[in-house]
Amino acid sequence: MLAAGLIAGIVSSVLFNLGIALQAIEARRTPREEGLRASLIWDLLHRRLWVTGLGIEWLGVPLEILAFAWAPFVVVQPLLACGLLVLLAVARRLLGEMPSRGALAGVALIIAGIGLIAWGAPGEQDTHRGAAAVIGVMAGLVLASLVPFALRGRRGDTAMTAVLGSACGFAATNVAMKLMADDIGSGHLVQAVAWLAVAGVVGFGATVSGMTALQRAAATTVIPISTAVQTFLPVALEPLFLEESFRDASLEGIPLLVGLVVMLVGIVALARTRHVSAIVAGVPGEGRGGPGSRGRPGAGGAVPSAP
Repeated sequence: MLAAGLIAGIVSSVLFNLGIALQAIEARRTPREEGLRASLIWDLLHRRLWVTGLGIEWLGVPLEILAFAWAPFVVVQPLLACGLLVLLAVARRLLGEMPSRGALAGVALIIAGIGLIAWGAPGEQDTHRGAAAVIGVMAGLVLASLVPFALRGRRGDTAMTAVLGSACGFAATNVAMKLMADDIGSGHLVQAVAWLAVAGVVGFGATVSGMTALQRAAATTVIPISTAVQTFLPVALEPLFLEESFRDASLEGIPLLVGLVVMLVGIVALARTRHVSAIVAGVPGEGRGGPGSRGRPGAGGAVPSAP
C-alpha cells in the first residue's frame, strides 16, 4: 500500500501542476482591480483555458485522498511538489529551450530526495493527536490564509502577502484532505464530510489569493515561495497534530529527514529557473529575459503544488 500511495501522490502532483499552469495563463489576463475578490474567480470561470485547468486539478483530488490514506503524511506531502518536473518538460516543448544547469540540478535533487524519502519512510500509519490539536493547527493555517483579505487596499496589500496567504490556505487544504482520508478509513463519515467542506471553502480563498499573486508578481517570485511553503509547512507542523511511528523507519528516520531537505533545495532551485517560471506565468518573454520578466500589471499569465 505504501508504494501505491507514493504513486498516487506523484500522479496527483502532476495533475495539480498541469492544471495550475493553464490557470496561471488566464490569471494574468484579468483586470488587477479584481484581485482578492470573488469576482476574479467569476471572471476566470468564463475562460475556457482556466476551467480546463481546474478540471485537470480536480482529477488529482481523489488520488491525493488515496495517497494520504495509503502512506504516511510526512511521505506524501513532499511528493505533492514533484509535479514541477512536468512543468519543466512542458516549458521545454513550448519555449524550445534546453533546461539550464540550475534546472537539471534541481531535477536531480528532487529525484534523489524522493528516493531517500521512499527509502526512509515509516511503514506504520500515523494517528491524530486529538481534536484540540487538530483544530488548533487548522485554525492557525486558515487565519494565516485570510491575512491578504484583511489587508486588501491597505499598506500591507502586496504580492508577497498574497503568495504567503495562498500557500497557507493550500497547506490547510492538504491537512484537511489528510484528516478526511483518515476519517473515511475509520468509518467517521460525518467528520470526513466536514473536513471536505473545510477544504473546499479554504481552497476557494487560497485560489483567489493565488491568482491575485500571479496578477501582481513574476512567477520567479511566486513559484519558489508558494511551492516551498505549502509543501513543507504542513510537514513542520505534523508533530503538533499527528503521531508518527518511526520505529521501523530505515536508519531511525535519517534518510527521510535528509530526503526532505534535499528535495526542498531541489524544488527551490528548479522553481527559480526561467523555464518553470515562464510556463507557469504564461509569458514566454519572461523565460527569455523580456519585458515580462518583472511581471506586467494586468497582463496575461498553480503550485499544488501541492501540490
